[in-house]
Amino acid sequence: MRCAEGSFRCASGCCDELIPAAYRILFAIRWKLGALFGWDKPGTGINTRVQSLRDRLPADLRDAPPGPDFQSVPFHSVFLTGNEWAAEIANRTVHAVMHIGWVPDETGGYRGQMAVLVKPNGLFGKLYLAAILPLRYLLVYPALLRTMAHAWQAQPA
Repeated sequence: MRCAEGSFRCASGCCDELIPAAYRILFAIRWKLGALFGWDKPGTGINTRVQSLRDRLPADLRDAPPGPDFQSVPFHSVFLTGNEWAAEIANRTVHAVMHIGWVPDETGGYRGQMAVLVKPNGLFGKLYLAAILPLRYLLVYPALLRTMAHAWQAQPA
C-alpha cells in the first residue's frame, strides 16, 4: 500500500489516524525546517556521517532480520527480537537510537519501556536539542507511547 507523502506507515498500511495531530504537526514542521536548512541531506545520515549501530551488534543480532523498513520516517531499524526493537536516525543535528522493549511487570503481564539515546552533532546539535527538549518530553514521547499502547491493545489475542 502506498501512503501519501508525509504520511505515517504501520504494519497495516497508512496509519495517520493512529498518530496524534500534535505529533504529526511537530514532525511536519521539523521535516520542513530540515529541508529548508539542509539538516537531513543524504550525506548527513546513517552510513555517511556516522556508522550504523547495526554494524556494531553482536553476530546473533546483526545476522537476524533488522525489523520494519520505514518509508515515511527517516528511522532505520537496527534490530528486532521477540520483545525488543531498536531504530536509529542520524542527520546534521544528532545521531539517536530509540529502544522499545516489553518487560515483565509485577502483575504477571508486560509493560512497554522506551529509551531514547541521543548524541548531538557538534554545538549546533547541542543547541537544537536544548531548544526541542520540552517538546520531546511533553508532546512527542507521550504521544509515541500512547500510539504504541493503542496498537498493542488492538492486536488480536
